[in-house]
Amino acid sequence: MTTLAEQAKRLQPVLAEAKPDRWIANGAPQSYVGQLQVAQNNVAALITATTRLAKEPERMTAALDAYFRMEGVEAMLGSIRDGVRKYQNPELADRLTRIMAETSNNRDKLRAHIQDLAATREQEFQVMDEEAQRCRAMVVGQPATTANRNRKSK
Repeated sequence: MTTLAEQAKRLQPVLAEAKPDRWIANGAPQSYVGQLQVAQNNVAALITATTRLAKEPERMTAALDAYFRMEGVEAMLGSIRDGVRKYQNPELADRLTRIMAETSNNRDKLRAHIQDLAATREQEFQVMDEEAQRCRAMVVGQPATTANRNRKSK
């Protein structure tokens, strides 16, 4: 989980090197400027989510938040990478591709972790339900208490 947070942090300086305003001068669409800003915001949110997950790896909500943010970042970075390659610097695009590939491997591990958490929770809920059913059966099957008998006799 700590590796996820570290990899997310490695994206920030690479994205900071992207200069979409210069791309526009070379004929790139204006939309790249907005996409880069969204990508940088999403990476910051991913860092927060993965840091929280590293501290609380058993929290399903933290795992899901990190996973969905990771997927969103990966989707956005594909476009940014293409812009970097075409309008700025192929080497920078290659660095971004390498980080994305490493992140992809850990995304698969995170998905497996979420599946394990879900399976564990299902088992816990099943045990709790069975125990609750057993307790209900015991309560229903118990004879009336002395207090209940005293009320009935009055």
